[in-house]
Amino acid sequence: MDMQNVLLALGLTLIAGLSTGVGSALAFFTKKTNTKFLSVALGFSAGVMIYVSMIDIFQKAKESLVAALGETGGSWATVGAFFAGIFLIAAIDNFVPSTENPHEMRKVEDIYSKNDDNNRSKLMRMGTLTALAIAIHNFPEGLATFTSAIKDPSLGIAITVAIAIHNIPEGIAVSMPVFYATGDRRKAFRLSFLSGLSEPLGAVIGYLILFRIFNDIVFGVLFAAVAGIMVFISVDELLPTAREYGEPHLSIYGLVAGMMVMAVSLLLFI
Repeated sequence: MDMQNVLLALGLTLIAGLSTGVGSALAFFTKKTNTKFLSVALGFSAGVMIYVSMIDIFQKAKESLVAALGETGGSWATVGAFFAGIFLIAAIDNFVPSTENPHEMRKVEDIYSKNDDNNRSKLMRMGTLTALAIAIHNFPEGLATFTSAIKDPSLGIAITVAIAIHNIPEGIAVSMPVFYATGDRRKAFRLSFLSGLSEPLGAVIGYLILFRIFNDIVFGVLFAAVAGIMVFISVDELLPTAREYGEPHLSIYGLVAGMMVMAVSLLLFI
């Protein structure tokens, strides 16, 4: 692996993970959630991730595996790795209780209204468990961002932007309950910050495990799995959350805009 690409990939993964801090800032400085903005932004993120997964990442994975295993073997391996990625992220989500799931919709004003003595211990527990859930959930996302950037830096940048947008509500989900439970902005931000670090941690561990054996087969399997992970995240988490945050059509407008932006950016790098 080119060390320059490795450093860029790690940097991009760090940016994506720490975007939870943007969500923290929104929670601290606003009393009302801008639901329309979040709906469009999450739809946009889903559009980017679905389009790039199905049009670019899946195809690159197939090309790599076909070159190593032949047309039939490579095609089957690509499809198998794609669905393995879906099953992996679905299994991770299955272990996260719905009450602490970072993708369950929460609004600043809803948490603010619950800020009383009876609810503070519950809010603190919610924030802490949500941070843990995000840390577990973001681990494969970090590997996805890192793998994409290693192979194609421009693709890695696009995926970083998409994941960074989708991490904003996660930052809100961690920092809001902790802040309203303790009144301590620093503590809330610190917990949100630490939960985001699992994303670059996933990249570092992936690099340490794979850099010695990185070849066409490893790359193809990883890329196909990454495509599956991102498609699942989009249809299971981003789009439902986007529709709940705003008017249903807004999330679809964001979805189409994300696909168009991704399509044009891929064409510009041909």
